[in-house]
Amino acid sequence: MSVRLPSNRPAERFYRGGARITEFRGEPAAASHEPEDWIASTTTVFGEPETGLSRLPDGVLLRDAIAKDPTGWLGERHVARWGDDTRLLVKLLDAGQRLPVHAHPHDDFAARHLGRAHGKAEAWYILEGGTVHVGLTRDVSTDELAALVAAQDTDALLTLLHEIEVVPGDVVWVPPGELHAIGEGVLLLELQQPEDLSILLEWRGFEIDGAAAGHLGLGFPTALGAVRTSARSREEIGDLVGAAPASGSALPADADEYFLLERVSVTGAAHLAAGFAVLLVTDGALQLGGEQLDRGATVLIPASDGSLLLTGHGEALVARPPRP
Repeated sequence: MSVRLPSNRPAERFYRGGARITEFRGEPAAASHEPEDWIASTTTVFGEPETGLSRLPDGVLLRDAIAKDPTGWLGERHVARWGDDTRLLVKLLDAGQRLPVHAHPHDDFAARHLGRAHGKAEAWYILEGGTVHVGLTRDVSTDELAALVAAQDTDALLTLLHEIEVVPGDVVWVPPGELHAIGEGVLLLELQQPEDLSILLEWRGFEIDGAAAGHLGLGFPTALGAVRTSARSREEIGDLVGAAPASGSALPADADEYFLLERVSVTGAAHLAAGFAVLLVTDGALQLGGEQLDRGATVLIPASDGSLLLTGHGEALVARPPRP
């Protein structure tokens, strides 16, 4: 049966935030550095044995429950292709300060250098707007990036990126390797591949030793090889950032191989297709299986539930793994 999930916020992250998640979910105040809610997570914080993993109401780790019954949770077709790998991590992220300029590796790089099953493509659905920085405004060399990293020239790094104002209902597609930074005050729902792999190009002013932790243990000469160094035109940025349709698929088609996001507007009733999914109520009051779901509620839906009926008046986002 579908499972209502509480917040799952790893403590003492290296940047400030969390108050907007608290308000959005209607929860008690959190600490100053709990800016991420890892929803239905089978992924750990990089280098940690359990931090980041979600637990079900009975205390069992979701990761272990899926391993015990992968077909029930993920469906036959999914399991036939990918086994018990969910292929998905969903987060709420509250940028209490601007995040550093960084990038994530693609699948081939992560497999070759880190022995990981995935890289880290990601996409954002904007819940509260502000400024984001995505994609290079001009071509650069890896040597130039390395010099800026060594000097911790944060102004120069940020100037290299397109600066874009986003509003609620916008989506941002961030392919692997793409340099990006989220501006202060932005609250978003993030879909990503289920890894915690970040290459930090700046860390001055953040509570992290980027010189030691910013290169995934590979050294910057190797890690920077995962970063896209070619420019994005304004037209290309328009393909990465834009308003989501009022209903239906919310992300660009290029994201489909990694994950899916549906925007569901409910006026009376709406059908949810069968399959493993994470549902987030963004507005109004909805009901699923007789349970009241208000703004900020998150629900984990196993494939074994089949198709479901969402009733009431409001809006929800439904995140899913890619189609097998």
